[in-house]
Amino acid sequence: MSASLVNTLIPHCKRPSLEALQRVANAAREGDAEGRLHVCGAMLWAAFASPAATTSVFDALSHAWLLRGQSEPGSWDSQECPLPQGFWQAFEDVLDGSDAGYDATSITTTVAALNAHVHSDFTELAERAAAAHPGADGAVHKTAPGLLSLAELARQPKGSLARELHSMWVDNNFDPEVLDRDAIGLAQLPLALRYLNTRILQMHDVWHLIAGYQTTALHEIAISAFQLAQFGHNYSGQFLATVACISHRNAPEGFGLLLQTISEAWQHGRNVTPLMAVDWESCWHKDIDSLRNELAVPVFEGSFPADLFEQLRGDAA
Repeated sequence: MSASLVNTLIPHCKRPSLEALQRVANAAREGDAEGRLHVCGAMLWAAFASPAATTSVFDALSHAWLLRGQSEPGSWDSQECPLPQGFWQAFEDVLDGSDAGYDATSITTTVAALNAHVHSDFTELAERAAAAHPGADGAVHKTAPGLLSLAELARQPKGSLARELHSMWVDNNFDPEVLDRDAIGLAQLPLALRYLNTRILQMHDVWHLIAGYQTTALHEIAISAFQLAQFGHNYSGQFLATVACISHRNAPEGFGLLLQTISEAWQHGRNVTPLMAVDWESCWHKDIDSLRNELAVPVFEGSFPADLFEQLRGDAA
């Protein structure tokens, strides 16, 4: 089944036009299978072949999905690289793996592993896109930050951002950086990608707290769209494209819910001040509400309950 989907996806994974992308998004909203394929193809193309086109693609998709009219023309002339046959073989394995189900860690590592199969030019294209993104805050000139100290967080005032983050990690037995930065080779990335990917590993949960994304399955998808909009986080684009393809393959009835959530969180990220530029360590002592007011960050409000997937599985609290 997955092989036939991959074979069907390949011709759709190409540069779309603005008009065509909005047209197929409208069709997908109405439940059209061909429209879903075109949407998945456009997301895959931006995520794994032309990262500089990400903003244009997601602006067009979100405007169409949320019925906000046509988006502004974007970088449709962005550079791209081909997707090798080895990538599609690996992507087929990812789709096959979805039959047994993924948890938060396994889907993260599985999607990240796809980067071993992209074209040799992809890293350079991703680095250029990362360095040029307005939300990247001059990442190419920054040094990758060191590990955060749990002891330092615990010393901050009760009710502060630092203490809330400390409780979030300790009470839930969360890994402070989600993944081991050395194990996934962040030190080998070029400058902008190295800084941005390292910084978001340690600030992902801070953004959860500040922007109002809960640690549920649906909101992990949503915050990925938020991060993608904020600074062009390429892994988030790859994750969202993969999840969209899995939904099209395994649960097409949920594709609309998925794209609605992605579109709403994308627009949220586009309209919030760039959080990558914030010196969070100097804000540890402040409470979250004060920081939201100071930074003008509204809490994310999606159309669906944050714990919808957990409710459907019957394991919501």
